[in-house]
Parts: sequence; structure tokens; C-alpha cells
Amino acid sequence: MLHIARFTFNPFQENTYVLHEGQEAIVVDPGCWNPSEQRELEDYLTQNALRPVRLVLTHAHIDHILGCAWMRDRYGLLPELHRADLPVLAAGERSATMYGLPYDPAPEPKAFITEGSTILLGKEELQVLFVPGHAPGHIAFFHPAGRFVVSGDVLFQNSIGRTDLPGGNMDTLLRSIREQLFPLGDDVTVYSGHGPETTIGRERKHNPFLRER
Repeated sequence: MLHIARFTFNPFQENTYVLHEGQEAIVVDPGCWNPSEQRELEDYLTQNALRPVRLVLTHAHIDHILGCAWMRDRYGLLPELHRADLPVLAAGERSATMYGLPYDPAPEPKAFITEGSTILLGKEELQVLFVPGHAPGHIAFFHPAGRFVVSGDVLFQNSIGRTDLPGGNMDTLLRSIREQLFPLGDDVTVYSGHGPETTIGRERKHNPFLRER
């Protein structure tokens, strides 16, 4: 059984997720940016006797990568992301300066994640979905057995990701949601990059950007 834990970090209130099965864990979008937040994440891993084995990014906007250097130093993990988001990762220092954030630059990625591939964690499988529009290389992680998707900043409760950042495009984002997320099924829980979880069905029906008339 795949378990999921959510942590809300940094001034952007970004959601970091830990997915774990058995004693192995995957950390998604490490936004922990100060010692207190780093300790919160480390305490969860320690208290549950978890060993983080991979560090994966839905995308590389600054609020989702603030903890990458710490993850490397503490656990020896390097980020993995879609190749199309590499320029976004490289722009991290410039973005941090723009927002006035202290930032230890994220390390170079260990590997690139491709759309349509599968991430294995023990006996559990996550399907990689390509969902650009908020960021050029945005991906999401769908767990069919658990009926949930970690969507990053594509779909939120009553909202969608912003498209005014470099590489963003509203038409592309809406197409990603309708063609990649909606077909997963109305019962699928959506764990977003900000805010509370929701469901595909709720957003299909009530989201003002997506409501079907």
C-alpha cells in the first residue's frame, strides 16, 4: 500500500509530499527552506523509519526546489525532472533574488523523467503524465491503485496554475487538464502543489476555469 504525507512549506505555502511503501520513500517537490521545515520533514522520515530513495519534481519553480540542496546534503539525493523544465531549474537563483529569498542553488539533476514512464516504489507504480502549461516540463504522478494523482501546480481546488510565468500558456494548461487529468476518473483524489486536496469530479463540476456547461 502506498502512503502519502503532505507538508506545507515556505512563504509560498507550497505542498511537499512524501510517498512511501515499506521503508522506502520518494520525496516530491522539496520546498523546505529553513532549518525548522527541514527538521519537520526529517522527523517524519526518521519517526517512520523511512529511507528516501528518490527526489522527484513535478516542475522546477523556485517554491518547489528550495530544499533540493538540503536533500542532497542530508540524504545524497539529486533531483529528477522532465528535461523541458531544465531552464526553469537553472533560473532558480534569479527567481530567488527576485523574491528576496535565501537560496542554496539546487544541484544538477541526476536524471530526466519522461512522459509515459513508470516510477516504481517497492511493489507500487506511479505513472508519469506530461501536463505542461504552468511550466514547460510539468509532469504529474498518478497512482492507479490508490486512485490519486500528485498534480503539482496544474490543478487546484477551485483554481488552476498560473500561466503568466516564462513557459506558461493558458490553452496548453487547459488542454493538459482536460486530456491528461480528467480521463483519470472523477473519483481520483488530486494532491496539489498548493492548498487542500480535491477530486477530479469536483473540479470538473465546480472549478470556474473548467466547469462543463
